[in-house]
Amino acid sequence: MPWPHDALTDGEEIVTQFRPHWRLLFLPAAVTLVVVVGIVAVVRWVPGDGLADVLPIVGLLALFAWFAVRPFVDWFYTRYVLTTERLITRRGLVAREGVEIPLENITNVNFHQSIVERVLGSGDLLVESAGETGRSEFLDIPHPDRFQALLYKVRERRTLELKGLPPSGGDDDVAARLRRLEDLRRDGLVDEDEYRRKRAELLDEL
Repeated sequence: MPWPHDALTDGEEIVTQFRPHWRLLFLPAAVTLVVVVGIVAVVRWVPGDGLADVLPIVGLLALFAWFAVRPFVDWFYTRYVLTTERLITRRGLVAREGVEIPLENITNVNFHQSIVERVLGSGDLLVESAGETGRSEFLDIPHPDRFQALLYKVRERRTLELKGLPPSGGDDDVAARLRRLEDLRRDGLVDEDEYRRKRAELLDEL
């Protein structure tokens, strides 16, 4: 589900977009396994007839919907998007909510990883900004340290652009951006189509 390009302003481009870390799907996957095993056990080994047969299955399906389907839907319909102008969060399938932070308003970015999160490549990001947004938490995102570094670089380019100054770098800067793009693809922060498009754009700058 790529970010709709008609939601961007003129000249605005997507730098990267991603969902929360896949570790949030551990519990839904475990519940799904338990429910499947439970239904099989009820059908094969639990005696009874009529309503007595149906109630355990209904209970297991309710468990499945609450602890497996709902978290998966929340994960699938949560998206973080970094553009050349904004940091965007969107959540929800029916009732939706979102936060947009202009890059020039960002004052500080910190990340936190526990030992387990570092092994899994996940963590939390805290973005402090001027204006009404204040502090925004981005919980359980993939590789928050790398995203922090990328966010700082994109914010710097945005600041220079607003001041009418040329971006720093040159061929070396393009080569570094190509390496970062490859890292983003490897970490699953950029899909294959977006990777090819961004790579072609960077190569045109050489």
